[in-house]
Amino acid sequence: MGMTVPEMYGSLVFNDKVMRDKLPKDIYKALRKTIDTNTHLEIDVANAVAIAMKEWAVEHGATHFTHWFQPMTGFTAEKHDSFISPVEGGEVIMEFSGKELVKGEPDASSFPSGGLRATFEARGYTAWDPTSPAFIKDGTLYIPTAFCSYSGEALDKKTPLLRSMEALSREATKILHVLGNQEVSSVSTTVGPEQEYFLVEKEAFKKRRDLVFTGRTLLGAKPPKGQEMEDHYFGTLKPRVAAYMHELDEELWKLGIPAKTKHNEVAPCQHELAPVFDTTNVAVDHNQLTMDVMRKVADRHGFVCLLHEKPFEGINGSGKHNNWSMTTDTGINLLDPGKTPAENIQFLVFLMAVITAVDNYADLMRLSVASAGNDHRLGANEAPPAIISIFLGDELTAVLDSIENDTFFGDQQKVRMETGATVLPHFFKDTTDRNRTSPFAFTGNKFEFRSLGSSFSVSGPNVVLNTAVAEALSEFYETLKDVTPEKMVETVHALLKKAIKDHKRVIFNGNGYTDEWVAEAEKRGLYNYKSTPDVLPVFIQDKNVKLFTKHHIFTESEIRSRYEILIENYSKTIHIEAKTMLDMVNHQFMPAVLKTMDETLTVAAKKKTLDEGLSCKAEKAIIDRLSSKYDALYDAVQILEKDTAKAESMSDGLELAKYYQSTILEDMSKVRELADAAEELIPEGVLPYPGYADILFYV
Repeated sequence: MGMTVPEMYGSLVFNDKVMRDKLPKDIYKALRKTIDTNTHLEIDVANAVAIAMKEWAVEHGATHFTHWFQPMTGFTAEKHDSFISPVEGGEVIMEFSGKELVKGEPDASSFPSGGLRATFEARGYTAWDPTSPAFIKDGTLYIPTAFCSYSGEALDKKTPLLRSMEALSREATKILHVLGNQEVSSVSTTVGPEQEYFLVEKEAFKKRRDLVFTGRTLLGAKPPKGQEMEDHYFGTLKPRVAAYMHELDEELWKLGIPAKTKHNEVAPCQHELAPVFDTTNVAVDHNQLTMDVMRKVADRHGFVCLLHEKPFEGINGSGKHNNWSMTTDTGINLLDPGKTPAENIQFLVFLMAVITAVDNYADLMRLSVASAGNDHRLGANEAPPAIISIFLGDELTAVLDSIENDTFFGDQQKVRMETGATVLPHFFKDTTDRNRTSPFAFTGNKFEFRSLGSSFSVSGPNVVLNTAVAEALSEFYETLKDVTPEKMVETVHALLKKAIKDHKRVIFNGNGYTDEWVAEAEKRGLYNYKSTPDVLPVFIQDKNVKLFTKHHIFTESEIRSRYEILIENYSKTIHIEAKTMLDMVNHQFMPAVLKTMDETLTVAAKKKTLDEGLSCKAEKAIIDRLSSKYDALYDAVQILEKDTAKAESMSDGLELAKYYQSTILEDMSKVRELADAAEELIPEGVLPYPGYADILFYV
């Protein structure tokens, strides 16, 4: 008999239950205080925790430990050390100290630092994050950590996230106290990141250099069928995919990751997994772990899991939906409108803080989801537009209108759904519809930031969101802090009314895919950054530097370093894609075209040998079409080679990124257009790699 799900869930996690069982009461209380109130952890407590953690890990078969951190690569990093310690007699004992638990020393010069570290300045530190539980994977105890340089600068994605969570908690608690909610001592942000992905056959993947090197296909004619029949979304799971999803769920549950929902997505071979929400830094760790486990489980099932935002041209790419909310330590969701949102002052204050934040820092919101891969999705009628706007739905929009115009809001009555079939049970419809085209949609008791790319760490977008909302709450607090209780309701009403007037331009409940919305957004003065190089400079604008430094999220040097890394990553990504395309076209595709022409000429010659009167009309037409495409493709490849060589000689970061975006991507698009047209004339089996039909429809 295997384990039941409750027995399996969290079985490989050093969670609160394990800590209660394994730690002395005074040590458990001290650790719990650190976790709950962000207080400093003493070394004697760390030593006791380390002993218990090591004993528990060894009981579960672990032989090594690692400080698991999130450098600015967007991936995770780990260096494994064994627990063994030699003793006299040629034997070893298993040891693990509080010092080893609390601090590690990886090489800081080998990770992206944007100039914060030189190659000769190698020392860096990892520091245990006790608020995110340790876990066991592949025989190793994983300890979630932050990563900083020898001089203290954050070199990772976790440290700014923890800082932003503390900033929001601080500002939210202050405003709650002013509003009379004195029992709250902290506020946590929570996140549930939905994860989209593709599964492709491992053997097909290995034959595609573009998938291997870049994660997306750079060439490929459209198959006869794509997603137009709408038959894959929520469709029946194929047995191999169902088996993969079943094992994935079990592996995630063992690691305490609350995987909840799984289904087929819109495109062929595309699927989605959604977890239950968790505290933001734990949810970020869990999502990084989820992507890693997805890839490993896929390998065991003969698949490769693709997390690129746009692996295949002509069908939907993959995103990640960031479901975000705020919860008090007393258990109240601050974005839950309750039964009468018009009378829920606390809810309206926090709602308007979010709206204010998104309007004031929409540029940073867009920056937080910018990448070379995600540029292929945003605004492409498969993902939200690049314009950041908020969907509130009819009821909340009407509530805000009534506040702005001092009119009475009559709470909407629940409407019973009439389905026309008496056998079906009665149910009530929601007061708000959903809007799949909105980048930032209110969905009942949370906001769903829908613009993230599937390969993203969700840390960056949540750093921006937390900090921007903290700033809006800080501004609200300045207005309310000295108001007497008798005047509070009146002052809050005036505050809300002004905030609505100032920021309602960002609210849009319509279809974000239309040209009319683009024109309307421009009239409203909303940002429309269409590509990553367009939006990157907003990071170092004065207002945004001021935001991050005021709330101690980043220092100016940390901001500058991340800006440099983002620019460099964008250019490197497209450079690798361009070189890969040239490699495939020169060494695989064009030889296949020549081979096809040669074989067609051989057939024509044989026909002539049989009968001089045969016209060879079909063969001539094929050769003419292929020859013209081959010549045009050759010319396009020469241009791409020349422009790529020029890019390699450029040094200015932003100028180079813009050159890749405007010139190299355009060159690549032309090469692809010609190659894809020629591919339709090449017989099956001539190309040395599988085409779209072979990849997308045989899983």
